[in-house]
Amino acid sequence: MSQKQEYTPVQVVWETTLRCNLKCLHCGSSAGNARPNELSTEEGIKLCRDLAELNTKEVCLMGGEPFLRKDWPILAKTVKDFGMKLLFISNGFNNNKRIIPMLRKLEPYGVSASLDGGRAETHDYIRGVKGSFDKVMEFITLAREADLPTTIITTVSKLNYKELPLIKDIIFGRQIAWQIQVASPEGRFPMKYALSKEEYYAVALFIADMQKKYNKGELPLIGAHCFGYHSRYIPCLGLYPEFMGCQAGITILSIKSNGDVIGCLATPEEYIEGNIRERSVVDIWNDPDAFAYNRKFKVEGLGENCRGCKYGETCKGGCMGFSIAFSGKPHNHPYCFYKIEPEILGKK
Repeated sequence: MSQKQEYTPVQVVWETTLRCNLKCLHCGSSAGNARPNELSTEEGIKLCRDLAELNTKEVCLMGGEPFLRKDWPILAKTVKDFGMKLLFISNGFNNNKRIIPMLRKLEPYGVSASLDGGRAETHDYIRGVKGSFDKVMEFITLAREADLPTTIITTVSKLNYKELPLIKDIIFGRQIAWQIQVASPEGRFPMKYALSKEEYYAVALFIADMQKKYNKGELPLIGAHCFGYHSRYIPCLGLYPEFMGCQAGITILSIKSNGDVIGCLATPEEYIEGNIRERSVVDIWNDPDAFAYNRKFKVEGLGENCRGCKYGETCKGGCMGFSIAFSGKPHNHPYCFYKIEPEILGKK
């Protein structure tokens, strides 16, 4: 390595293609057509080799729709050949009867599919293609029959948050994990459909109530890291007992389909640190000036929503992508529980 490695990209999210067969209203990437300059198979293999050199533990292949890339089985096998855990995120709108057996042979660490409505009309409207609800339900059923570790991802907005109980009924008791995340006003998604503070808090209460009511065997449910933080009444909704700030550039790394390297795919292009065609991902990751927004974070960089908060040094203003999308700046989460609870609950 050209630089000393101080950080490890434990989790890597790889947008293997921007091509997609759905037209989701909330797509932050405005996916549809493939980029004209997406990485070749050979470049993808080299990327896997370099990620293994960085001691990456898991790689998640997503899109767009990852299964629309013809060489996805090669890239997936390469991830595993280099000793890294393999994950997928799909919309389920594919030839599932062909893909699921292929996935079973690969033995991935996890397979996720998106379910954005408890009713077909809602899911199909959000996903932009009629029949997408039936296809994702088929994907889920076949994945469980193949004994694949399966997760459902629900992206909530004004359009569907009231259907969370219906989605719960669909997956309850089927050994399917569930992640709920918030749709952010970026890409194709307009602010008019974004959750209000009150709706956001209501969703958080739903997650907390489900976690309290059911054990992890019945309903393994988490809220994504856009939910938080330091509530007086709601426990941490994610995988860890306490939120320790955005991990982009610390333990998390993302790769765009054209080779751009960015901490998180939910952040704007100005946060791109380089391209693997110009410098290896090893060099970019180990650059002492890269990912400065997190690696060199100082409390003076907190926005007005977070400035002066006693948790600012560790929380760092919450989820970067959410903060930028909803407030226009990083380190400035406008829906932080600690900040909004007195207003919503009418308490000081």
